[in-house]
Amino acid sequence: MNRDRNFAMWMVAPAAVVVALVVIWPFLYNIILSFSNMSLLHIHDWELIGPRQYEKVFTDSTFYTVLGKTMMWTIFNVFFHVTIGVSLAVILHENVPGKRMFRTLLILPWAIPAVVTALTWRGMFHYEYGAVNLILTKVFAQSPIQWLNDPVGTFAACVITNVWLGFPFMMVVALGGLQSIPKELYEAAMIDGASSWQRFKTITLPMLVPVLMPAIILGFVWTFNKVDIVWLVSNGGEPADQTHILVSYVYRAAFNLYRYGYAAAGSMIIFLLLVLFSVTFMKRMRGKAEA
Repeated sequence: MNRDRNFAMWMVAPAAVVVALVVIWPFLYNIILSFSNMSLLHIHDWELIGPRQYEKVFTDSTFYTVLGKTMMWTIFNVFFHVTIGVSLAVILHENVPGKRMFRTLLILPWAIPAVVTALTWRGMFHYEYGAVNLILTKVFAQSPIQWLNDPVGTFAACVITNVWLGFPFMMVVALGGLQSIPKELYEAAMIDGASSWQRFKTITLPMLVPVLMPAIILGFVWTFNKVDIVWLVSNGGEPADQTHILVSYVYRAAFNLYRYGYAAAGSMIIFLLLVLFSVTFMKRMRGKAEA
């Protein structure tokens, strides 16, 4: 028994070392930096200064503005991810002609690297030559929109890009949940004269909720931290740094302004916010399930 246990520990040891070096040590080092004055001016002689960096973050009015934009960004994206994903999953779960082909095509946005997606959509939102404005002008006879020169337009462009990128994940999760629902429930509902909407409301949706809840939490965390889409589509928060979400705001503080202590404190606040949300959300869902 001891020999088997020792063998298992030796097998796990390389992975544990990698996790310690790649995850645990950077996390602990970030905590240390968040209590320091490390910046471009103190790159070699930095020292611990206590919670001053956290005070700077919480007394910065820009932080709360960016936090509000981040909440809007996350809520909009997760709402459309779930709505579009579940709708497409319900449609593809039926006997639709070419169902396999459509499943493959709709999963493609998820399979394409996010960097490629962001740069492609940025080109599509170009004022003169982008496909989006060409469709607006040629097909719908509308005036072109200054997507990337206006804060609201740029924010909308980032949301559209991330919705296109993220709905396939929810669709796949919902498809898996739909396949686990017994067909007998639908047959009994049809015998009772239930309409399609009533079957969806009383059978499909309640049975999908336990499957979707973990996916929604993951989607919330992923979207909250989705720096690549915002950074690349808005070209680093343009115009005039008005399109930032928290993670891109912290990224700019670290790698553009070299305020490493401030950025470390901001990243720890993001981490604590996401932990608080995840724990609270899971407790509420568990309470509803038990009730």
